[in-house]
Amino acid sequence: MNLEADVCIVGAGPGGALLGYLLAKKGISTIVLERHKGIDKEFRGEHLNQDGERVLKKYNLYDQVEAAGLLLMERVEYWQDGKAIKTITPGAGEQHVGIHVPQKNLLSVLIQASEPYQNFKLMMGTKVTELMFNDIGNVTGLKALYGEQEVTINSKIVVGADGRFSTVRKLAEMPFTKKTHGYDLLWAKIQSPANWEPTIKNTLVNGNQLALFTQAGGYIQIGWNIEENSYPSLKKQSCEPFIKQVIDAFPELTETIRTQIRSWDDFILLKVQSSHSPTWVKDGLVIMGDAAHTMSPTGAFGINCALLDADVLADVLSEALDKQNHSAAQLKRFEHERRDHTEKLQQQQREKEKNYRENFAVPVLS
Repeated sequence: MNLEADVCIVGAGPGGALLGYLLAKKGISTIVLERHKGIDKEFRGEHLNQDGERVLKKYNLYDQVEAAGLLLMERVEYWQDGKAIKTITPGAGEQHVGIHVPQKNLLSVLIQASEPYQNFKLMMGTKVTELMFNDIGNVTGLKALYGEQEVTINSKIVVGADGRFSTVRKLAEMPFTKKTHGYDLLWAKIQSPANWEPTIKNTLVNGNQLALFTQAGGYIQIGWNIEENSYPSLKKQSCEPFIKQVIDAFPELTETIRTQIRSWDDFILLKVQSSHSPTWVKDGLVIMGDAAHTMSPTGAFGINCALLDADVLADVLSEALDKQNHSAAQLKRFEHERRDHTEKLQQQQREKEKNYRENFAVPVLS
């Protein structure tokens, strides 16, 4: 199969899906590839902050996402000895301290908004295998497997929106440095008990962060920081001590946790890392989102950065296509507009991780 498009986007996560919609809306022929066969992927970034909310409202998408299902967080709490010692509530004029949006709800809205455009094509279950270059080294498209079928896509610009393990970045031989943060993260999801309020609750267990994130649909996501690379040995031990620690921290979850968490198999491990790429562009190619600047889970910045990237990149790509200039120098405007912001957020993440214990130093009610 041979296809042609102005832009081929690899990765239909929030950033790639939003970019696909924005380009299609501008009349730019766009193909979006996604290696997964469905959009219902568990344990991904699903919390919007004011930046992500603002981008969705800018393009009149927020109301549709709200109709699909989201949940406004009423407060952030820090717990010690079975009680909240610090509470953060929405600031003046704000309605929440964060928004939980199931990724399938957000992606469904973005894809449904894109499908009416005849210049838009989404190909699920498609794995990129090769980038194509012309004689002077410009990227001119890619090759992929669409199920069992080989596909060649000729495009003026390729966008890698395919996450922290980006295939596009690897195939383009774009350098990056990975930074570990001294901890890994275990996720588990449980059903919330009746009358559970939409909150983010934090505590310390053996000096490590334990957080409960209320989710839309009646769930709580447990995030437990563990020492980096400790999971293989941890998994050989009984899960019971950890279950008891969670119950001791949040006694109201005793019955829920006892019935829903029975072994380490109820957890999913996330290897925590951030990354820095010296450049996000090549001639005919751009990387964005976690492919360009992997964020750690702290502060839930990742999904919001990806949406901000898409917002800026849509205009940059449109201008490049109008000028028929797909060079790295032309595409670099995207990097100029977004790099400082993402690097400042990565620094904020490191500071939040370093200073997390200070939230429990002095009881403060607010």
